[in-house]
Amino acid sequence: METFILTLGWIGIYAPTAIGAIGSIIGCARAGQAACGAMLDVESGYGRMVGVSALPSSQIIYGIVVMFTLNREVTEVNSPGLFGIGLLAGLALLFSAMYQGACCASAINASKNKPEIFGLSLAPAAIVEGFAVFAFIFALVVAGGIPGV
Repeated sequence: METFILTLGWIGIYAPTAIGAIGSIIGCARAGQAACGAMLDVESGYGRMVGVSALPSSQIIYGIVVMFTLNREVTEVNSPGLFGIGLLAGLALLFSAMYQGACCASAINASKNKPEIFGLSLAPAAIVEGFAVFAFIFALVVAGGIPGV
């Protein structure tokens, strides 16, 4: 049983990076596909479309920082906390990146037909990014209370 509990702690340490990476991959791929399709329909503005498709990559950065914050000696006492924070922060980053990718794809599609709304069309992606930042900060603050720093 002790090995299982310790394994959960180790999973918790690395979960924010792994799960955040999966979300960033999905989000960037979704927005990138929209950018590729939009570039076929427009004569300029390719750079900003490619740039927008990279926005969901920030969640992997948050996941890496949370991982380093959680990184410590794993014991039976701190394993549940490491697992809970790591898994839940990772899931928040996953969904944030996926939905930010959807918002970015919508912004790209909308702005290809009406370029003047490009900046405004990014507002939903920025709002979704805000939720990733909330989860990131929550994980950092709560991680400070886990024994073994």
